[in-house]
Amino acid sequence: MKALKTLLIAVVVLLALLFGIGLLLSPKFVVSRSVTVNAPPEKIYALIADPRGWKQWSAWNQRDPQMTIEYSGPASGAGAVWAWQSKSQGDGRMTFATAEAPKRLGYELFFPDFGTTSTGDFRLDANGGATQVTWSMNGDMGANPLYRWMGLFMDKMVGPDFDAGLSNLKALAEKP
Repeated sequence: MKALKTLLIAVVVLLALLFGIGLLLSPKFVVSRSVTVNAPPEKIYALIADPRGWKQWSAWNQRDPQMTIEYSGPASGAGAVWAWQSKSQGDGRMTFATAEAPKRLGYELFFPDFGTTSTGDFRLDANGGATQVTWSMNGDMGANPLYRWMGLFMDKMVGPDFDAGLSNLKALAEKP
């Protein structure tokens, strides 16, 4: 009985520590990846500014071909919206908020399951015959200490998807 009581106290103390430390963690996170693409920014921009085109290169879309997607707003650029429902990737909505063709595309990403919105962008910097493409996302995990713990691992969770997406985008844009 004494061992059970000690174990219970240890579990409560551990949970209190995790919760307390979680409250002290920053709610903000940043994920950013870059790739050099041997294609002009105009060609790359056309692939990212049209949400229908993401199926060709985004790791998220490729992981769940059964994903249900609805598009609204303009076909591309600022105001274009796509919302999805996916058993494996979760539900979400991306709105292209700002567009500076062919240099930058900013977006807002909303996940209803978490009630959080992240912002991100693609920056395309021409360099001779190539383009440096940088995909970034910034978010705020809010006051929930468990979400703040998750924020610590966002780079490890989302970064590989950005790497895969950029690799696919590079291959697609470099096709003649």
